[in-house]
Amino acid sequence: MGGFRYETPDTIAGQRNHRLEGPQENKGWFTMGNMADHLSASGYNLEPLPAARIKELAGKLSPEERRILLDHGTESPFCGGLLDNKKKGTYVCRLCGLPLFKSDAKFDSGTGWPSFFQPFDPAHIRNITDSSYGMVRVENRCARCDSHLGHVFPDGPPPTRQRYCMNGVALEFFEEGTELPRD
Repeated sequence: MGGFRYETPDTIAGQRNHRLEGPQENKGWFTMGNMADHLSASGYNLEPLPAARIKELAGKLSPEERRILLDHGTESPFCGGLLDNKKKGTYVCRLCGLPLFKSDAKFDSGTGWPSFFQPFDPAHIRNITDSSYGMVRVENRCARCDSHLGHVFPDGPPPTRQRYCMNGVALEFFEEGTELPRD
């Protein structure tokens, strides 16, 4: 069985890696130009959630949601409640509420999972090389809580040619006009 490797090219999620300067010089790399506020370009807090907060939020999940979000599982195709959703709005991370996709980026890929051609904000999704099950794919995780969302493939429609193939139970939908969670 393979494993996971964190992707760190300068262009992932539109962020650049920066070397810490001064006394912290040898303490590693960070992303997100301003570590003080951890805000994405769209104004959402991307500071990683503490383990205690993740445990608290996970207590509200169903066993199936826990299996997918926390144990990197996959739901069966054509079974999720959001697959055929045609309403206008925003899809957020089921665990922490971070906005992930807008409905205008959703399309019918025929795969049985909700699919999108671009994220709400590229910084909200972390890409990780997944070499499990004898294949190499790019796993998508929530940038704030590290929940497993699905995978991205290079066979989507224009303009991005990307297909973010998401587990429906990893997402929660907020209809247009409804206030989105902030933290």
